Amino acid sequence: MSFSAVTKSELARVVGQRSCCRLAELAALVKMDGSIQLSGGRQLSLNIITENAAVARKIFSLVKNLFGLQTEVLVQRKNRLKKNNVYLVRFPPQQGMSEILQRLGMLDGTGRLKEIPPSAMLRRDCCRRSYLRGVFLGGGSVNSPEGTYHLEIVTGSEKFAEVVTRLMNRFSLDARTSRRKNCSVIYLKESEHIISFLNIIGAHSALLNFENARIYKGMRNRVNRLVNCETANLNKTVNAAVRQIENIELIRDTLGLDNMPDSLKETAEVRLKYPDACLKELGSLMQPPVGKSCVNHRLRRIEELAEKIRGGKL
Repeated sequence: MSFSAVTKSELARVVGQRSCCRLAELAALVKMDGSIQLSGGRQLSLNIITENAAVARKIFSLVKNLFGLQTEVLVQRKNRLKKNNVYLVRFPPQQGMSEILQRLGMLDGTGRLKEIPPSAMLRRDCCRRSYLRGVFLGGGSVNSPEGTYHLEIVTGSEKFAEVVTRLMNRFSLDARTSRRKNCSVIYLKESEHIISFLNIIGAHSALLNFENARIYKGMRNRVNRLVNCETANLNKTVNAAVRQIENIELIRDTLGLDNMPDSLKETAEVRLKYPDACLKELGSLMQPPVGKSCVNHRLRRIEELAEKIRGGKL
Protein backbone atom coordinates (compact mmCIF):
# COMPACT_ATOMS: atom_id res chain seq x y z
CA MET A 1 0.00 0.00 0.00
CA SER A 2 1.36 3.43 -0.95
CA PHE A 3 2.17 6.13 1.61
CA SER A 4 -0.79 8.17 0.30
CA ALA A 5 -3.19 5.28 0.79
CA VAL A 6 -1.94 4.64 4.32
CA THR A 7 -2.28 8.35 5.14
CA LYS A 8 -5.84 8.49 3.77
CA SER A 9 -6.81 5.35 5.67
CA GLU A 10 -5.66 7.04 8.86
CA LEU A 11 -7.50 10.27 8.05
CA ALA A 12 -10.68 8.34 7.26
CA ARG A 13 -10.75 7.29 10.91
CA VAL A 14 -10.42 10.86 12.21
CA VAL A 15 -13.80 12.21 13.36
CA GLY A 16 -14.38 15.92 13.92
CA GLN A 17 -15.52 16.78 17.43
CA ARG A 18 -18.06 19.40 16.35
CA SER A 19 -20.85 19.01 13.83
CA CYS A 20 -19.57 22.12 12.02
CA CYS A 21 -16.20 20.38 11.53
CA ARG A 22 -17.87 17.25 10.17
CA LEU A 23 -19.95 19.39 7.82
CA ALA A 24 -16.83 21.22 6.58
CA GLU A 25 -15.04 17.94 5.88
CA LEU A 26 -18.01 16.46 4.03
CA ALA A 27 -18.42 19.69 2.05
CA ALA A 28 -14.78 19.46 0.94
CA LEU A 29 -15.21 15.81 -0.10
CA VAL A 30 -18.35 16.68 -2.06
CA LYS A 31 -16.59 19.62 -3.72
CA MET A 32 -13.62 17.47 -4.74
CA ASP A 33 -15.36 14.27 -5.82
CA GLY A 34 -19.07 15.06 -6.03
CA SER A 35 -21.40 15.77 -8.93
CA ILE A 36 -25.01 16.95 -8.91
CA GLN A 37 -27.50 15.11 -11.13
CA LEU A 38 -30.83 16.55 -12.23
CA SER A 39 -33.40 13.88 -12.95
CA GLY A 40 -36.96 13.93 -14.17
CA GLY A 41 -39.27 16.26 -12.30
CA ARG A 42 -36.26 18.52 -11.58
CA GLN A 43 -35.27 16.31 -8.68
CA LEU A 44 -31.68 16.62 -7.47
CA SER A 45 -29.35 13.80 -6.54
CA LEU A 46 -25.68 13.80 -5.55
CA ASN A 47 -23.00 11.30 -6.55
CA ILE A 48 -19.59 11.08 -4.88
CA ILE A 49 -16.93 8.87 -6.47
CA THR A 50 -13.76 7.69 -4.73
CA GLU A 51 -11.21 4.93 -5.24
CA ASN A 52 -10.57 4.54 -1.52
CA ALA A 53 -12.89 2.24 0.42
CA ALA A 54 -12.10 3.93 3.74
CA VAL A 55 -13.04 7.33 2.29
CA ALA A 56 -16.31 5.88 0.95
CA ARG A 57 -17.13 4.55 4.43
CA LYS A 58 -16.37 7.95 5.93
CA ILE A 59 -18.68 9.74 3.48
CA PHE A 60 -21.44 7.26 4.30
CA SER A 61 -20.90 7.81 8.03
CA LEU A 62 -20.80 11.62 7.77
CA VAL A 63 -24.00 11.76 5.72
CA LYS A 64 -25.82 9.56 8.20
CA ASN A 65 -24.50 11.51 11.18
CA LEU A 66 -25.22 15.00 9.80
CA PHE A 67 -28.43 14.49 7.86
CA GLY A 68 -29.77 11.13 8.99
CA LEU A 69 -29.91 9.95 5.38
CA GLN A 70 -29.36 6.46 4.04
CA THR A 71 -27.15 6.60 0.98
CA GLU A 72 -26.50 4.03 -1.72
CA VAL A 73 -22.98 2.66 -2.09
CA LEU A 74 -22.15 1.03 -5.42
CA VAL A 75 -18.87 -0.72 -6.22
CA GLN A 76 -17.53 -0.83 -9.75
CA ARG A 77 -14.29 -2.32 -11.07
CA LYS A 78 -12.22 -0.33 -13.53
CA ASN A 79 -11.35 -2.20 -16.71
CA ARG A 80 -8.32 -0.11 -17.62
CA LEU A 81 -4.97 0.75 -16.08
CA LYS A 82 -4.89 -0.32 -12.41
CA LYS A 83 -8.22 -2.18 -12.62
CA ASN A 84 -9.05 -1.26 -9.03
CA ASN A 85 -12.46 -0.72 -7.42
CA VAL A 86 -14.32 2.55 -7.67
CA TYR A 87 -16.89 3.41 -4.98
CA LEU A 88 -19.95 5.49 -5.79
CA VAL A 89 -21.77 7.01 -2.83
CA ARG A 90 -25.16 8.25 -4.06
CA PHE A 91 -27.70 10.57 -2.46
CA PRO A 92 -30.94 9.51 -4.18
CA PRO A 93 -33.52 12.20 -5.09
CA GLN A 94 -35.50 13.11 -1.97
CA GLN A 95 -37.19 15.93 -0.13
CA GLY A 96 -34.88 18.66 1.16
CA MET A 97 -32.03 17.79 -1.20
CA SER A 98 -31.68 21.39 -2.31
CA GLU A 99 -31.28 22.55 1.32
CA ILE A 100 -28.66 19.85 1.95
CA LEU A 101 -26.66 20.97 -1.07
CA GLN A 102 -26.87 24.56 0.15
CA ARG A 103 -25.53 23.52 3.58
CA LEU A 104 -22.68 21.72 1.81
CA GLY A 105 -21.84 24.89 -0.11
CA MET A 106 -22.65 23.40 -3.51
CA LEU A 107 -25.66 25.66 -4.26
CA ASP A 108 -26.49 29.24 -3.33
CA GLY A 109 -29.91 30.44 -2.18
CA THR A 110 -31.14 30.73 -5.76
CA GLY A 111 -30.11 27.17 -6.65
CA ARG A 112 -27.03 28.12 -8.67
CA LEU A 113 -23.76 26.19 -8.42
CA LYS A 114 -21.06 27.73 -6.22
CA GLU A 115 -17.34 27.45 -7.01
CA ILE A 116 -16.04 28.37 -3.57
CA PRO A 117 -17.16 27.36 -0.06
CA PRO A 118 -19.15 29.84 2.04
CA SER A 119 -16.97 31.93 4.35
CA ALA A 120 -19.18 31.05 7.33
CA MET A 121 -18.19 27.40 6.94
CA LEU A 122 -14.50 28.24 7.43
CA ARG A 123 -14.82 30.76 10.23
CA ARG A 124 -13.33 28.52 12.94
CA ASP A 125 -9.80 27.14 12.93
CA CYS A 126 -11.07 23.61 13.61
CA CYS A 127 -13.38 23.82 10.59
CA ARG A 128 -10.54 25.02 8.36
CA ARG A 129 -8.46 22.02 9.42
CA SER A 130 -11.38 19.66 8.75
CA TYR A 131 -12.00 21.24 5.35
CA LEU A 132 -8.37 20.72 4.36
CA ARG A 133 -8.61 17.12 5.54
CA GLY A 134 -11.61 16.59 3.26
CA VAL A 135 -9.82 18.28 0.35
CA PHE A 136 -6.82 15.98 0.77
CA LEU A 137 -9.03 12.88 1.08
CA GLY A 138 -10.86 13.90 -2.07
CA GLY A 139 -7.95 14.76 -4.35
CA GLY A 140 -4.65 14.72 -2.51
CA SER A 141 -1.55 12.57 -2.63
CA VAL A 142 1.82 12.57 -0.88
CA ASN A 143 5.03 10.89 -1.98
CA SER A 144 6.82 8.43 0.23
CA PRO A 145 9.45 10.40 2.23
CA GLU A 146 12.07 7.90 1.10
CA GLY A 147 11.89 9.53 -2.34
CA THR A 148 11.37 13.17 -3.29
CA TYR A 149 9.31 15.34 -0.97
CA HIS A 150 6.06 16.23 -2.71
CA LEU A 151 2.43 16.68 -1.64
CA GLU A 152 -0.25 17.78 -4.05
CA ILE A 153 -3.99 18.32 -4.34
CA VAL A 154 -5.59 18.21 -7.80
CA THR A 155 -8.82 20.02 -8.63
CA GLY A 156 -10.58 20.94 -11.84
CA SER A 157 -11.45 24.48 -10.70
CA GLU A 158 -8.78 27.16 -10.83
CA LYS A 159 -10.84 29.44 -8.61
CA PHE A 160 -11.32 26.73 -6.00
CA ALA A 161 -7.57 25.97 -6.14
CA GLU A 162 -6.87 29.61 -5.23
CA VAL A 163 -9.20 29.33 -2.24
CA VAL A 164 -7.53 26.14 -1.00
CA THR A 165 -4.06 27.67 -1.51
CA ARG A 166 -4.99 30.72 0.55
CA LEU A 167 -6.52 28.46 3.20
CA MET A 168 -3.32 26.39 3.42
CA ASN A 169 -1.16 29.51 3.55
CA ARG A 170 -3.11 30.75 6.56
CA PHE A 171 -1.16 28.01 8.35
CA SER A 172 2.16 29.32 6.89
CA LEU A 173 2.58 26.35 4.53
CA ASP A 174 3.87 28.22 1.45
CA ALA A 175 1.50 26.30 -0.83
CA ARG A 176 1.72 27.05 -4.55
CA THR A 177 -0.48 26.38 -7.58
CA SER A 178 0.34 25.29 -11.11
CA ARG A 179 -1.62 24.14 -14.14
CA ARG A 180 -1.41 20.55 -15.39
CA LYS A 181 -3.40 19.95 -18.56
CA ASN A 182 -6.96 20.98 -17.59
CA CYS A 183 -6.41 20.76 -13.82
CA SER A 184 -5.05 23.02 -11.11
CA VAL A 185 -2.48 21.47 -8.80
CA ILE A 186 -1.81 22.80 -5.30
CA TYR A 187 1.52 21.50 -4.07
CA LEU A 188 4.06 21.54 -1.24
CA LYS A 189 7.74 20.75 -1.85
CA GLU A 190 9.46 21.38 1.49
CA SER A 191 9.50 18.49 3.96
CA GLU A 192 8.81 20.83 6.90
CA HIS A 193 5.67 22.17 5.21
CA ILE A 194 4.45 18.65 4.37
CA ILE A 195 4.93 17.61 8.00
CA SER A 196 3.03 20.70 9.17
CA PHE A 197 0.18 19.97 6.75
CA LEU A 198 -0.10 16.35 7.95
CA ASN A 199 -0.27 17.67 11.51
CA ILE A 200 -2.95 20.22 10.58
CA ILE A 201 -5.26 17.63 9.01
CA GLY A 202 -4.71 15.10 11.82
CA ALA A 203 -2.50 12.47 10.13
CA HIS A 204 -0.27 12.04 13.19
CA SER A 205 0.88 8.47 12.52
CA ALA A 206 1.75 9.36 8.93
CA LEU A 207 3.57 12.40 10.26
CA LEU A 208 5.72 10.26 12.58
CA ASN A 209 6.49 7.80 9.78
CA PHE A 210 7.36 10.68 7.47
CA GLU A 211 9.61 12.25 10.11
CA ASN A 212 11.36 8.95 10.86
CA ALA A 213 12.03 8.33 7.18
CA ARG A 214 13.22 11.91 6.72
CA ILE A 215 15.65 11.64 9.66
CA TYR A 216 16.96 8.29 8.42
CA LYS A 217 17.35 9.70 4.91
CA GLY A 218 19.15 12.77 6.25
CA MET A 219 21.53 10.68 8.35
CA ARG A 220 22.23 8.36 5.42
CA ASN A 221 22.98 11.31 3.15
CA ARG A 222 25.22 12.85 5.79
CA VAL A 223 27.15 9.60 6.23
CA ASN A 224 27.53 9.31 2.45
CA ARG A 225 28.85 12.88 2.27
CA LEU A 226 31.34 12.20 5.08
CA VAL A 227 32.48 8.95 3.44
CA ASN A 228 32.86 10.69 0.09
CA CYS A 229 34.81 13.52 1.74
CA GLU A 230 37.08 11.10 3.59
CA THR A 231 37.61 9.11 0.39
CA ALA A 232 38.48 12.26 -1.53
CA ASN A 233 40.91 13.36 1.18
CA LEU A 234 42.47 9.89 1.27
CA ASN A 235 42.86 9.85 -2.50
CA LYS A 236 44.40 13.30 -2.37
CA THR A 237 46.85 12.18 0.35
CA VAL A 238 47.79 8.99 -1.53
CA ASN A 239 48.31 10.85 -4.81
CA ALA A 240 50.47 13.46 -3.06
CA ALA A 241 52.55 10.74 -1.39
CA VAL A 242 53.06 8.92 -4.71
CA ARG A 243 54.17 12.16 -6.36
CA GLN A 244 56.53 12.95 -3.48
CA ILE A 245 58.14 9.50 -3.65
CA GLU A 246 58.58 9.83 -7.42
CA ASN A 247 60.33 13.18 -6.89
CA ILE A 248 62.62 11.75 -4.19
CA GLU A 249 63.54 8.69 -6.28
CA LEU A 250 64.34 10.94 -9.25
CA ILE A 251 66.68 13.05 -7.11
CA ARG A 252 68.26 9.95 -5.59
CA ASP A 253 68.93 8.38 -8.97
CA THR A 254 70.34 11.56 -10.55
CA LEU A 255 71.67 14.09 -8.09
CA GLY A 256 71.85 11.82 -5.03
CA LEU A 257 70.23 12.46 -1.67
CA ASP A 258 73.60 13.28 -0.05
CA ASN A 259 73.88 16.39 -2.20
CA MET A 260 70.71 17.89 -0.67
CA PRO A 261 70.62 19.98 2.51
CA ASP A 262 70.41 17.86 5.68
CA SER A 263 66.79 18.88 6.42
CA LEU A 264 65.63 17.89 2.93
CA LYS A 265 67.66 14.67 3.00
CA GLU A 266 66.11 13.67 6.33
CA THR A 267 62.62 14.43 5.04
CA ALA A 268 63.24 12.43 1.85
CA GLU A 269 64.56 9.41 3.75
CA VAL A 270 61.63 9.43 6.20
CA ARG A 271 59.12 9.70 3.33
CA LEU A 272 60.72 6.76 1.51
CA LYS A 273 60.67 4.71 4.70
CA TYR A 274 57.06 5.57 5.57
CA PRO A 275 55.19 6.02 2.25
CA ASP A 276 51.72 5.83 3.85
CA ALA A 277 52.33 8.35 6.64
CA CYS A 278 50.57 11.72 6.63
CA LEU A 279 52.47 15.00 7.00
CA LYS A 280 51.81 15.19 10.74
CA GLU A 281 53.15 11.68 11.26
CA LEU A 282 56.23 12.43 9.14
CA GLY A 283 56.95 15.48 11.25
CA SER A 284 56.81 13.45 14.47
CA LEU A 285 59.43 11.03 13.03
CA MET A 286 61.98 13.79 12.42
CA GLN A 287 64.87 14.49 14.79
CA PRO A 288 63.94 16.83 16.32
CA PRO A 289 60.18 16.61 15.54
CA VAL A 290 58.78 19.36 13.32
CA GLY A 291 55.29 20.56 12.50
CA LYS A 292 53.07 19.72 9.58
CA SER A 293 53.69 23.05 7.82
CA CYS A 294 57.45 22.56 8.05
CA VAL A 295 57.24 19.10 6.46
CA ASN A 296 54.98 20.48 3.72
CA HIS A 297 57.51 23.29 3.04
CA ARG A 298 60.39 20.80 2.76
CA LEU A 299 58.45 18.55 0.39
CA ARG A 300 57.66 21.55 -1.83
CA ARG A 301 61.37 22.37 -2.00
CA ILE A 302 62.07 18.74 -2.94
CA GLU A 303 59.42 18.97 -5.67
CA GLU A 304 60.97 22.18 -7.01
CA LEU A 305 64.34 20.46 -7.14
CA ALA A 306 62.84 17.48 -9.02
CA GLU A 307 61.16 19.81 -11.52
CA LYS A 308 64.50 21.47 -12.24
CA ILE A 309 66.00 18.05 -12.93
CA ARG A 310 63.11 17.20 -15.27
CA GLY A 311 63.56 20.51 -17.06
CA GLY A 312 67.28 19.90 -17.53
CA LYS A 313 68.28 22.83 -15.35
CA LEU A 314 70.41 20.62 -13.07
